[in-house]
Amino acid sequence: MTKVRVKPDEPFEKALRRFKKKCNKEGIMQRIKEIKHYEKPSEKRRRKLAKAIARNSSTTPET
Repeated sequence: MTKVRVKPDEPFEKALRRFKKKCNKEGIMQRIKEIKHYEKPSEKRRRKLAKAIARNSSTTPET
């Protein structure tokens, strides 16, 4: 579970922003969206392929 401690004299909005950033980094919101709606097998394959391409293109050095 994601937790964010609110520091003394810290605005709530700033703590909320840190919480949202932490959730996005951990992939919590993406996981909720995946569970909430049915995803067809073809859409799953397309999403996984796009993710693999993005990951591969970011790790390979361009010449």
